Amino acid sequence: MSRNWRVYNQNGLHFVSFAVVGWIDVFTRASYKEILIDSFKYCQEHKGLELYSWCIMSNHVHFIGKAKEGFELSNILRDFKRHTSKQVIKAIQENPQESRKEWMLSIFKKSGEHNSNNTTYQFWRQDNKPIELYKAETIDIKMNYIHNNPVEDGYVEKAEDYLYSSARDYAGMQGKLKIEGVE
Repeated sequence: MSRNWRVYNQNGLHFVSFAVVGWIDVFTRASYKEILIDSFKYCQEHKGLELYSWCIMSNHVHFIGKAKEGFELSNILRDFKRHTSKQVIKAIQENPQESRKEWMLSIFKKSGEHNSNNTTYQFWRQDNKPIELYKAETIDIKMNYIHNNPVEDGYVEKAEDYLYSSARDYAGMQGKLKIEGVE
């Protein structure tokens, strides 16, 4: 896996995407998505994360965000991914209804064996793709991409109907996370 991604401007606005190893559809269960929601909330309250747009898909996450002054986006991403990987794997292990448990854990274990940074499991791919956003036009393009992901994948007909996305906030509905600039 490539580890050549960098966040050069730690407090700049970025479009960020990251995926589960093997693009496994882990987030088909609400309980696993809620682990990500709780971690996003924690990062907003304690780690300086400002979210402008986000979406959790079945096997990947997109968001537009930045770190508040005095915090670094790289550290937020590292801590978010470290915490959520442990929590989601634990939830999978402890879920008696998880029919894919052994299959998923074997892939995470095999991925972890090929990564010197892990001792057992690797959940997230290492190739984050942070793209710093400078222009309003580019921000709009990336935000529309994020919000339309569930529509393109056929989960919903309208972006605001997808519960695990900030499209709800932009449509005047109550979303699951605090979004900067949306009243």
